[in-house]
Amino acid sequence: MFLTMDVGNTNIKIALFEGDQMKKYWRVSTNRTFTSDEYGMTLHGLFAHAGLDMHCVEGIIMSSVVPTINFTLEHMCKDYFGVTPMVVAPGIKTGLNIKYENPRELGSDRIANAVAAQAEYGGPCIFIDFGTATTFGAIDASGAFAGGCICPGLKLTSEALVSGTAKLPRFELVRPEQVINRTTISNLQAGVIYGYIGQVDYLVRKFRKELGAPDALVVATGGMALMVAQEDGIIDKLDGYLTLKGLRLLYERNR
Repeated sequence: MFLTMDVGNTNIKIALFEGDQMKKYWRVSTNRTFTSDEYGMTLHGLFAHAGLDMHCVEGIIMSSVVPTINFTLEHMCKDYFGVTPMVVAPGIKTGLNIKYENPRELGSDRIANAVAAQAEYGGPCIFIDFGTATTFGAIDASGAFAGGCICPGLKLTSEALVSGTAKLPRFELVRPEQVINRTTISNLQAGVIYGYIGQVDYLVRKFRKELGAPDALVVATGGMALMVAQEDGIIDKLDGYLTLKGLRLLYERNR
């Protein structure tokens, strides 16, 4: 079996695969102050709770958008699994034509998403990862990664609004039933959430136009994907494991 680790700004998503079958899935908080032993004992507890021996792991692949903890996690993998992890970085074999001006600038999570989207859904296809930042990517009709765009995530937008103003209170990201509301909290919720949904809807329409594919499939992953998917006509497919599936494919193509 092998382990895939998607290290994001907020969470680390971890999956244990046997061949192409996902056996276990976990999420842990991304903690920049943790030592390799603290991460190791966290995973030791998760494996023990699942009745698994950590030594069943024969290989590990990791993508990360938090470079400051990469060394810590690599050290943890060696100490607790006895495995040197494969890291998604420039030079890795993707099996994908990447039409980026400088492919070295492309985030490892976006590479994994593109690989999974192309393999699972083909092209033309639009994939959106709703994380701390929201990243959009496009697979064109030839199956190549055509590029994309990046915008602030929903939580980041709400936090910026509250921290940048003197009187606006913190609020829960719950979608009100309408946009005309009569309390400050519901005004904030409606403005941030429906405004964000509108942004996604507009970008999807622009992507489809530029791809020349008005019916291009839209696949969403990430923590806030469900919030947007509740609005009809924007998201066609929810795939919460898209990045981890891409990491599985990258592991198989490079081992």
